[in-house]
Amino acid sequence: MRQNLTSGRTALVSSLLLPPAVCAVLLPARGSLANTDVALGLVVVIVAVASLGHRVPGALTAVSAAVWFDFFFTRPYATFDISKSADLTTAVLLLLVGLAVSQLATHARRMRVIAITDAGYLAQIHDTAVLSRSANSPLAVADHVREQLIEVLQLRGCRFEYGTLMGHPPRLEHDGSVLIGENVWDVDRLGMPAQEVELRLVSSDRYYGRFMLDPIPGARPSRQARLVAATLADQAGAALDPMWRVDKAA
Repeated sequence: MRQNLTSGRTALVSSLLLPPAVCAVLLPARGSLANTDVALGLVVVIVAVASLGHRVPGALTAVSAAVWFDFFFTRPYATFDISKSADLTTAVLLLLVGLAVSQLATHARRMRVIAITDAGYLAQIHDTAVLSRSANSPLAVADHVREQLIEVLQLRGCRFEYGTLMGHPPRLEHDGSVLIGENVWDVDRLGMPAQEVELRLVSSDRYYGRFMLDPIPGARPSRQARLVAATLADQAGAALDPMWRVDKAA
């Protein structure tokens, strides 16, 4: 999250500073450089800022590029007036193309982040499946999943309770929703509840235990992350099934 904030600040500062800086660098060649070439150079700047993955700085860069292109490279110079229709067309196209390119670059980066995230989630599930086949103790699998849940759901802590079911805390369901009583809690808008949330291990109507999740205040794990957490809990439940059968037989 800190990295995202740093990236956002960098993009915002770049959106304000890069267009006038590039225009200033190109200014000495104003007499020999076609305005369309200047506009293309500014589009490159817009793409560079938008590639950081933030839509607003990308759009600001497009606006800033059009404004400073007008100020430095259209007659009358050093004003925000445009006397030639060709320059007006170029400035408008720079703005529109810049906004479109910014949107596309932002979307492309977001898709790349999602792909990387998906790969990370799949690795978590795969690691747990491998451990389930090789671990001598089912509780070792539960402890491994407990650690994974802390990372996946942005938790301060997590503990596992085997075979207990006391109280009525908020509950993370296996469809990714969070219930408080019978009401659905809007995690995407409100974040996780400010109290422990249970994630039950249930398989074939058998209850094995639950993970008690302690969310970081304000954390908003995505629905995808919540579904991965439920899948990890299912794997832990499957690993605990033999131990449950032994306990029942005893």
